[in-house]
Amino acid sequence: MNQGLKIITDKNGKRLAEVILSDQKVEKTTFFSKPESAFQFGFVAHKKGYEEDAHYHKKIEKKIFDVSQVLFVKKGMVAVEFYNDDKTKLTEVILKKGDAINIITGIHRIRVLDDCQCLTVKQGPFISDEMDKVGVSFINK
Repeated sequence: MNQGLKIITDKNGKRLAEVILSDQKVEKTTFFSKPESAFQFGFVAHKKGYEEDAHYHKKIEKKIFDVSQVLFVKKGMVAVEFYNDDKTKLTEVILKKGDAINIITGIHRIRVLDDCQCLTVKQGPFISDEMDKVGVSFINK
């Protein structure tokens, strides 16, 4: 297993998240997400002098069922906890400066361990917390 890459799955093997740690290196453009994923998560890598042809992306209607969220830690440290459907804690990953995570699906919680700034990207449009998020209450965190 690549030390700079972590795949988080539930007990049934369903992919919940992909983590790229700051020490991950690639020689060429590499995507770690499955081809059918709504977000394609990976690294673009080219040698000096590479030029990409001018282009634009086709407008294609797509149906998205899971709203993925990418966090890139610019400063500080955060913990991302993952839970099973029965609300029991599955695992957690600690992210530091330079790490990134693609949260694909499932119950998750973010805890700030050190003052942080993160770049976040997720599919829109974002209507409101009430329309877009489902809160989950826990007996034990």
